[in-house]
Amino acid sequence: MSEKVMNVLFVCTGNSARSILAESVLNNPTIGGGRFRAFSAGSHPSGQVQPMALELLKQYHYPTSGLRSKSWDEFSANGAPELDFVFTVCDKAAGEACPYWPGQPMTAHWGVEDPVAVEGTEEQKRKAFANAFLVLKNRIAMFAALPMEKLDRLALKKKLDEIGTSLPSQSA
Repeated sequence: MSEKVMNVLFVCTGNSARSILAESVLNNPTIGGGRFRAFSAGSHPSGQVQPMALELLKQYHYPTSGLRSKSWDEFSANGAPELDFVFTVCDKAAGEACPYWPGQPMTAHWGVEDPVAVEGTEEQKRKAFANAFLVLKNRIAMFAALPMEKLDRLALKKKLDEIGTSLPSQSA
């Protein structure tokens, strides 16, 4: 097994909910097992983390320390961590021209419905956040379980793309 801790960036437009949830999930030792260091960023960051995202993470005992809405430019600047993987978790960010990522990371699109866009009651909004969290948690668990050292680059890319389509991103 590789001793190297792999750096993973989750990208969304606002970096206020989905990418934040994903960062926290992968940084949870029970999921990432210390093999990964997760980050999140946005193409047009909102500047704040959605309170419902933080509330949900705290409810399930996921790490929230240091979570903040930030630009993806931080990860293409000098001194940025060399990324091994970059996952877009919203359709809008997937369609944008990404900056140059140091390290030539593997990329995949794992689109998840935006819980921030849901209009309705508090309960409907909480359900949307919970759904996004569960979809991301399941995908990230599948990613973390991949036998990285046994897969060549092409096979790994195929698996990453499959994970992004393996679970519906919308509630039934």
